[in-house]
Amino acid sequence: MTAEMTEPLTAGRPSGEVLAWSRSLVLPALRKAVDQLPPSLRTVAEYHHGWRDEYGNPVLENGGKAIRPALVLLAAEAVGGTPASAVPAAVAVELIHNFSLLHDDVMDRDTTRRHRPTAWTVFGVNAAILAGDALQALAVDVLAGSGHPRSLEAIRTLGDAVVALLDGQAYDLDFETRNDVSVPEVERMARGKTGALLGASTALGALYGDGSDEQVEAMRGFGAELGLAFQHVDDLLGIWGDPAVTGKAVHSDLVNRKKSLPVVRALNAGVPASEELGVLYLGSQEMNAETLARAARLVDLAGGRAWSQTQADELHTRALVHLGEASPTARAAVELGTLAQLVTHRDH
Repeated sequence: MTAEMTEPLTAGRPSGEVLAWSRSLVLPALRKAVDQLPPSLRTVAEYHHGWRDEYGNPVLENGGKAIRPALVLLAAEAVGGTPASAVPAAVAVELIHNFSLLHDDVMDRDTTRRHRPTAWTVFGVNAAILAGDALQALAVDVLAGSGHPRSLEAIRTLGDAVVALLDGQAYDLDFETRNDVSVPEVERMARGKTGALLGASTALGALYGDGSDEQVEAMRGFGAELGLAFQHVDDLLGIWGDPAVTGKAVHSDLVNRKKSLPVVRALNAGVPASEELGVLYLGSQEMNAETLARAARLVDLAGGRAWSQTQADELHTRALVHLGEASPTARAAVELGTLAQLVTHRDH
């Protein structure tokens, strides 16, 4: 029996190889799109993407994992299309993602992203906001100019996701001034802020892969559930993540008193640690290294950490059910599952 005959038909590439493959397809098109911007906007965008330093000098790539474009390309393949046909959709999704990051960093006053100063700390708040706006407009232009017969449907899909994302961000900002945020509210916020764009990513991939309406909806469900799982894990990293891995300061979400998923669950758990956490977290006194460490411990003691990890695992399972409903091609299904595992089990 030959080696080829003994290889499993559903063998997929490791996540690192999949992400590298995706970047090799998407990055040239993404850079070409950003290059269309006028210099005043392009300078900030290229810095934010990790392509240049603050003086405009080229630097080694530092643009993150780019999981969303990989999901777009694999979703296209999963419904029987070609990944190359979905590159414009992958570029559009990555542009929207970075539009949201530029604005989030301003609103959250985050000073570090991907192990370097955030764009607004280098170029100013106004320049970062305008660059983000430009990336959003550019995403629509990329889809409109793709020539794909379903580009209008794709633009509407992406537009709906952006509105949901902004709604989620509005809730997140509202939570900053409230001490009565419930678990259902914070879950709704996360579904909009993170789940909507991941759901759009896989839906757009299915659209550009010429999938049926049923496949598009199934793939959207896969991405949306995965997105909420992603947010649970991201919130865990925002408290317990290693700065060398996350690129952010230790306890970064606690410094900002963020009403993240594990924190809100802990505050509403009704146990003694919840009460102590509320006194510490909902007050106005600035927290130092000692009180930040205590707050993290209280979130853990009140069950917020374990709950978020359990939720991430359950959402991961539900995402795979939706993936199966799309009747995906074998290798793409395996590789989408590999990325789902990566998203829900990042080191923290």
